[in-house]
Parts: sequence; structure tokens; C-alpha cells
Amino acid sequence: QVQLVESGGGLVQPGGSLRLSCAASGSFFRIDNMGWFRQAPGKQRDMVATIIVSGSTNYADSVKGRFTISRDNAKNTVYLEMNNLEPEDTAVYYCSAAVMTVIGPSKYRQSTYWGQGTQVIVSS
Repeated sequence: QVQLVESGGGLVQPGGSLRLSCAASGSFFRIDNMGWFRQAPGKQRDMVATIIVSGSTNYADSVKGRFTISRDNAKNTVYLEMNNLEPEDTAVYYCSAAVMTVIGPSKYRQSTYWGQGTQVIVSS
């Protein structure tokens, strides 16, 4: 089994910063894409940022220039540095990972796993 454990959420004033972390643990062969998504009350879950193994990144337009995603492959951890936070960033933030597991001799399966979510509230 693979587990993703997030940390770093909380309450912050507009213009402030937070850093989210998400560590993967368990038995797996490799972690491919990792990413952060968020879901505000009454809204769908949207992509915030993604990062592949090589470090190439992709961001939602609403967070470009304010958020930075990074990963430490040795620690199986993905981070989201959030700066200049706005009230509109308030949401539950979820990390996700595309994980390759071994299912047999030279056989692999890729599955997407999600963290439990961490609340971010931006309010004065």
C-alpha cells in the first residue's frame, strides 16, 4: 500500500505565505508525476501545480508567479511554496502521486494516490 501524508496547512493573512509538504511511503517501484490540487467549498477539485520526475512543472494560471512546486525524489516528497496568498486560495489542498508498483516479474501497474487533504484558510 502507498500512503501520502500532507502537512503545512493553516490560517494565514492575505499576502502571507505557507509551505505544504506531502511525503509518500509504502511499497512501490517508482513515483512518476506528483501534484497539488485544491477544492473550495461547493466547487470541484482543480489542479494547482504538477511536477514530473525530471522537474518540469505546470501551474494553473491563477497561481503562476505566486506558487512554486518542487520535489525531493530521494525523500519521495513534493512541496508547494505559496506566496502572496489571496482569500481566493482558501481551500482544502490535496497532493497526488502517480505511483508504479510491481505486480509480477517485469510487470508494473501505475495507480494514482491521494493524500487526506490539508486546509488552507486565507483571511484577515
